[in-house]
Amino acid sequence: MPEAETDERARNCVKNHFKSDQIPSTDSISNGAPVACVDSVSEPNSSVHSASETPAPGNLTRDPALRDLKKRTARGALVSTVGQATTSFLRIVSMVALARLLVPQDFGLVGMATVGTGFLALFQDIGLSMATVQRASITHAQISTLFWINLGVSALLAALCAATAPLLVHFYHEPRLFWVTVATGLGFVLNGAGAQHRALLQRNLRFMALTLIDITALFVSVLVGIVMAATGFGYWSIVGMTLCGYVFSMCGSWLIGGWRPGLPRRGAGVRSMLGYGGIATLNNLVVYFAYNSDKVLLGRFFGAETLGIYGRAFQLINLPTQNLNSTIALVAFPALSRLQNEPERLRSYFLKGYGLFLSLVIPITMACALFSEDIIRVFLGAKWSAAVPVFRLMAPTILGFALINPFGWLLMATGRAVRSFKISLLIAPVVFLGYLFGLRYGSNGVAAGFSSAIMLLVVPVIVWSTRGCPITALDALGVAMRPFVSALVAGAVALAAWSFIQFLQLPLLRLIAANLILFGVYAFVLLFVMGQKTAYVKILRELGVWPSFGRRAVGVAVKPADV
Repeated sequence: MPEAETDERARNCVKNHFKSDQIPSTDSISNGAPVACVDSVSEPNSSVHSASETPAPGNLTRDPALRDLKKRTARGALVSTVGQATTSFLRIVSMVALARLLVPQDFGLVGMATVGTGFLALFQDIGLSMATVQRASITHAQISTLFWINLGVSALLAALCAATAPLLVHFYHEPRLFWVTVATGLGFVLNGAGAQHRALLQRNLRFMALTLIDITALFVSVLVGIVMAATGFGYWSIVGMTLCGYVFSMCGSWLIGGWRPGLPRRGAGVRSMLGYGGIATLNNLVVYFAYNSDKVLLGRFFGAETLGIYGRAFQLINLPTQNLNSTIALVAFPALSRLQNEPERLRSYFLKGYGLFLSLVIPITMACALFSEDIIRVFLGAKWSAAVPVFRLMAPTILGFALINPFGWLLMATGRAVRSFKISLLIAPVVFLGYLFGLRYGSNGVAAGFSSAIMLLVVPVIVWSTRGCPITALDALGVAMRPFVSALVAGAVALAAWSFIQFLQLPLLRLIAANLILFGVYAFVLLFVMGQKTAYVKILRELGVWPSFGRRAVGVAVKPADV
């Protein structure tokens, strides 16, 4: 094929992404070599070919991930959901056990160290895993080069972590932070060694393997953490639990993934991938600043105990939504990346995932707002009663993040990394001002300021995210309204029933009874009053968990607003 024709094929592969608010997608040409719009396959279950195996222009093969994409995505969502339900259970077990074995100061101490190490962790992956997943065609040489870059950056960050330990000791006036920070830094190397292996598993839609790795690593780490806490290791049990998870995750990714890196090569064609990853890293940096300044301020001005209480409430309020977000994002990002040049399919897939995500998150928001006291008593214990108002005040952030976060998947999957970064620059100062306005009132004020800021940002973020995209802000509003109205009705019914439920003596029984009413009414209103039964049965059939027989067909076409 003549060079001009080859260049035209490559440009067509990414022509929808060269807009004023975008950087070139990772499929752009960095060295003039032919670039396939789809992957060729050199080994089973892999979309990676070696540099010498770049397909001839006349022999381009279809990306295997595009075959039965709907079925593979739906099954991946089911597997990931089951996996996240299991990991959620394990995290809850860990939270309940450690909350009773440790004191708030232990969590606050590790939280202080995490602020510093968490900041450095933003540079560990430098967006290269995301670039590996997002790219339409990739070679073994490119992934190998990215692996060694990941590993080198991780080793450098571990050294920087040790170097900054004295600064954290001085800032917080807490000498115990030194060795906690040094030990935590070891996680950089462990995580970096498995980053590209996990990215390949996600890229190839091997969600069963990822789920198995995550569950095994978490189970062992939770067991180690609980044993250490029970035997008197205090805050070191939290550090040990974290490092243990990194070790098993890295080992599992190498064993199950089967990929082995080669030596790094010059001219492998990773320049565009580094550019994409760089923008993603800047975006993460801004987001990290926005969502961790609260902990820095509370730790500095109110101490470890206040930060420990705030941190436990923050972790608990985010636990269910973080798991749901990571579950759907794990599946949605590679699927949307494959559809970035097919606007109609992209729109349909995104709105279905967005609607499913909101239908699960919105009733959780209502439950956290209404039953905060019993949730804290059941999951953390009576000694954490000070966390109740913080937990309740942060409940609106569940809804706010649920409305905003999925648009991050959309922007990054379609190569709009620059726009995502600009949106982060809008979010960060608004959230930080919310913290500052509430700081004088302690943890409760910071929680209220955080929630207010997030809710104020919902509409402008969605409008900006959807500009020039196949999805519009009205599409998003149409998807959100039905579960939102259903949750309002269910919340009103549950609140009315609380006058009878409150006489139950055990907090666990009260919580179960109240949530049965809330979620039961919510499901009835959403499925039957709002007429969403057909839409959700269709989704369940695609997941393979709903029988295909029946007296009438349920696989009718569904409008995007109906999902």
